[in-house]
Amino acid sequence: MRSILAALAALVWLPAAQPAAARVTAVAIRAVEPFAGGASFGPAGPYERVIGSARGELDPDDPRNAGIADLALAPRNARGRVEYETDLFILRPMEPGRGSGVLLYEAPNRGRKFLFNWVLDAPAQAGQAVNDPRSLTDAGTALPLRRGHTLVWSGWEADALRQNGGMGITVPVATRDGRPIVARVRDELVSATRGPPEAPFFLTFKAARADQAGAGLTVRRREADPPVPVPASGWAYGDPGTLRLLPDGTRPAPGDLYTFTYEATAPKVLGIGFAATRDVVAYLRHAEAAGGNPTPGLRHALALGLSQSGRYLRDFIRQGFNQDEEGRRVFDGVLSHIAGAGGIFLNARFGQPSRTNTQHEDHLYPENAFPFSAARLRDPVTGASGALLRGDGFDPLLLEVNTATEFWQKGASLLTTDPLGERDAPLPEGARAYLVASGFHYGRPGQPTTRGTCANPRNPLSPAPVLRALLVALDEWVTRGVAPPPSRVPTLAEGTLVPPGATGFPALPGLAVAREANGFVRLADAVDPRPEAGPQYRPLVPKADADGNDLAGIRLPEIAVPLATHTGWNLYAAPYPAGELCDRDGSWLPFARTRAEREAAGDPRPSIAERYPDRSAYGAAVARAAEALVRDRLLLPEDAARYREAAERDERVP
Repeated sequence: MRSILAALAALVWLPAAQPAAARVTAVAIRAVEPFAGGASFGPAGPYERVIGSARGELDPDDPRNAGIADLALAPRNARGRVEYETDLFILRPMEPGRGSGVLLYEAPNRGRKFLFNWVLDAPAQAGQAVNDPRSLTDAGTALPLRRGHTLVWSGWEADALRQNGGMGITVPVATRDGRPIVARVRDELVSATRGPPEAPFFLTFKAARADQAGAGLTVRRREADPPVPVPASGWAYGDPGTLRLLPDGTRPAPGDLYTFTYEATAPKVLGIGFAATRDVVAYLRHAEAAGGNPTPGLRHALALGLSQSGRYLRDFIRQGFNQDEEGRRVFDGVLSHIAGAGGIFLNARFGQPSRTNTQHEDHLYPENAFPFSAARLRDPVTGASGALLRGDGFDPLLLEVNTATEFWQKGASLLTTDPLGERDAPLPEGARAYLVASGFHYGRPGQPTTRGTCANPRNPLSPAPVLRALLVALDEWVTRGVAPPPSRVPTLAEGTLVPPGATGFPALPGLAVAREANGFVRLADAVDPRPEAGPQYRPLVPKADADGNDLAGIRLPEIAVPLATHTGWNLYAAPYPAGELCDRDGSWLPFARTRAEREAAGDPRPSIAERYPDRSAYGAAVARAAEALVRDRLLLPEDAARYREAAERDERVP
């Protein structure tokens, strides 16, 4: 098989076996090459990189494709099918018989591979990712490779950046009577926080016309401020994809929110991304090696998604794509990290999947819609009932992991409460939810504590050790039937889940404190997003201990045996909109070293010297906290050893 694939280096397309069933009609391999210089990864031995593309086609009349927006308006081939082509990247054991039989699929985040540096502690290459893993260093802890898993990535986002190893998918444009569709759209253009510090702004879509007819621009300083119209003399198209502010050289204030409504053209059929993931994974699991399948012998499939791609996987499940066209389950287990309670603005005409709703930015985009939880609940606003898990026999086993940030910014409490936050909602047996206490959205090893755009230093806590333990737990749940650790989240019953103004957070000198969380609003229209009247959904947040760290959840040694206060929130500082939640950042405030230092600063938190007589006492406390997590299967023994070693070297403790 390896010799067949190696012969395809010239990107010759090899027809897939049984295309009518597999829906992947051809694969092409550009490269098959040793990974990490041929290094051996335990019983699985050496790995190799397989890089290429997959072509597929969809039957618009198949009921399993009926939910794809505008699929019926896409061009069809001679067989009446809609075609797509997606990037494919595989790390597999050179000898398939030495592998575990488990496919681990990571849904890329805006085309990027996050597994290695967000979960496995590898240093990032660029763009917060390791998009082109080649070396042993790129593998980080190499946990899934040491377990013998085959790692797979494929593109699902049509506009993802494909440079430098980024992955995307090519999908058709929806047309009507042979002409591209034109419709009114809304773009939010943010200065400096999620966009360039100055114009031109890049539009999500191409404008359908060069004049200003049907278009309008407004600006506001804060999300809740009324929008102020920008006169027609204050802006112009640079080209169909950019917007200029006039007169030339006009600079928006950092963090300003511009809203541009205009007529756009040529919407891509973005929901094909869901079907492409479904069909590529189904093909890799089930097609015969003789038909070009580069991953023979796989028995189970797991999926991992972080942030945007975690929300993608939530919608993948909710919208019914975990059943392939042959009536088989696609993913046996899913681990979604830092997705909160939302989905993704993908499967819609003129969808914008790179948007993410926070208190300041993208606040009025359709990301958060009932049902939020894996538990079947009733929506008190609409009267509808529903659940993230469909109960149709194709649901995966589901682990959802969030940090404190997702409670403050992404409504994560709604995973385990009713929509109004009035009662706890027990999850079904096939689902678990976890909070990494006092963690923050961007947490990963080596995160600097610099303030950046925020008022407080950034939180350095990494949730990666928890993710590694839960990835193993999901693996064992799927392959051996060993149930994972019970959910560990703040609850109403225990008094650890509270409104944002009732956290009990201490008054700490020099720390700007958040008092409000990002609220969910029900929107009737993505272009004219006025919130619907009536009750709104009610996210809640974790209660804090006397140090300001979260009381409930998985308390890593940094929180159980603290040297600082860690939070999942931060606030913007001037010249940004001071007081608004600072995107998805967290805060960090170290303890004073001595009692005299803390008293001089007016700090109510006991100092390091008051807590730990010496480094030996501190190290022993860290070891106990780590071992308790190992017993609960929330930390791997190898990571407990890393914590012990780090405590022995920590010079913050005398």
